[in-house]
Amino acid sequence: MQSKNGQTFFETNQNDILFMDQALKEAAKACAKNEAPIGTVIVKDGKVIARGHNERETKNDATLHAEMTAIRKACAKLGSWRLNDCDMYVTLEPCTMCAGAIIQARIRRLYIGAPDPKAGAAGSVINVFDVKKFNHRVEVIQGLKKEECSEILKRFFRELREKSR
Repeated sequence: MQSKNGQTFFETNQNDILFMDQALKEAAKACAKNEAPIGTVIVKDGKVIARGHNERETKNDATLHAEMTAIRKACAKLGSWRLNDCDMYVTLEPCTMCAGAIIQARIRRLYIGAPDPKAGAAGSVINVFDVKKFNHRVEVIQGLKKEECSEILKRFFRELREKSR
């Protein structure tokens, strides 16, 4: 862990990159369903225990963000709502709903690919993770595979705009 200009930065390793690659695979699954290409994996003890990708368009459910799906699956796998000692890798900065769920689920560490300047709740619009009064603190690592995570989103929305012309 390093501190610079009041911000904390956590060093990443090769496993972190591989787990974000898994989240990118989930994003590609969403893209194939014409969903916003956002993917998530949850890791415990060095193993992926849950995966999720956006399905809100497909299933007409505003809560079916990648993070929410992965949290539900991880809770079912562990038989507990507490995901202590679990890390989450997500291709796009979580919204306020997902940020709240991440805190409530007691995720230990959150790795974020691309920022979300329109709805991001980890510093882009608001920083839910910086609220000191919450009883659980999540370590947040920004920018892991940022270019790849940004590119899949840019390509998806560019193609969507072209289709609607």
